[in-house]
Amino acid sequence: MSQAVKGYPAIKWRAGSSSHESDNMVVEEPLEIRLGGRRFTITMRTPGHDEELAAGFLLAEGFVTARNEIDEIRRVRGSKGEYEPNALDVILKVESRALSERLKRNFVVSSSCGVCGKTSIEALERRLDRLKGDLRIAATTVLGLPSQMRGAQEVFSATGGLHAAALFGVPRSDAASLIVLREDIGRHNAVDKSVGHALMHNLIPLHRSVLMVSGRVSFEIVQKAAAAAIPILCAVSAPSSLAIDLAEELGITLVGFLRDQGFNTYSHQQRILM
Repeated sequence: MSQAVKGYPAIKWRAGSSSHESDNMVVEEPLEIRLGGRRFTITMRTPGHDEELAAGFLLAEGFVTARNEIDEIRRVRGSKGEYEPNALDVILKVESRALSERLKRNFVVSSSCGVCGKTSIEALERRLDRLKGDLRIAATTVLGLPSQMRGAQEVFSATGGLHAAALFGVPRSDAASLIVLREDIGRHNAVDKSVGHALMHNLIPLHRSVLMVSGRVSFEIVQKAAAAAIPILCAVSAPSSLAIDLAEELGITLVGFLRDQGFNTYSHQQRILM
């Protein structure tokens, strides 16, 4: 947790008086992801679990489909031979023609997103399979997810300033156990870290899992859940309209406002047992 938190001096005003204290703040730094030595993308993130972040991102964007397509994720050495803290190089085991096709396909989704929602959804439908399966979860079990997630948020407890994404396994309808929780200043990064953990441990596809995120659900979060074959996506806050549309098209059960002993279901309600 130390690399994710940094102390800063602060003057705190309370009840008409002030005091000089130290506040723990979430660290935000860039991470450069390279593919085979070539610069690929940069994302702002909270340091920690960077390899999982890279793996989850590549899965979500369709550049890899399984663990065996990642040969190695390694730190980049600087000019003096030392490892750079904010750069990773991913070595893929993907045939060059297939990788080229995936790059081209991803460009269609990225360029259409935010311009035409229908085009974005249609592009993802061509890449991702519609989720089916027989997973069912009791409403009372869903209601217990926030407390499990909150209890595992170590950095949030220290700073109060970042998002979380938690993966839960559902062995039966009345039970859900935490697989992994990751925190990050970016909600999408937290999801990539959790999904990346599952990918690196050969848990993909996550047919019998639930993903829960702090905050709201965007189109991008639904896309990431679908890429990992997660059939149920829950959030503390609201989903966007495009998130609901995409969840409906891809067969994902979308739950929002999961808090205060209640929740709303916006798509594929049959997976929630009342």
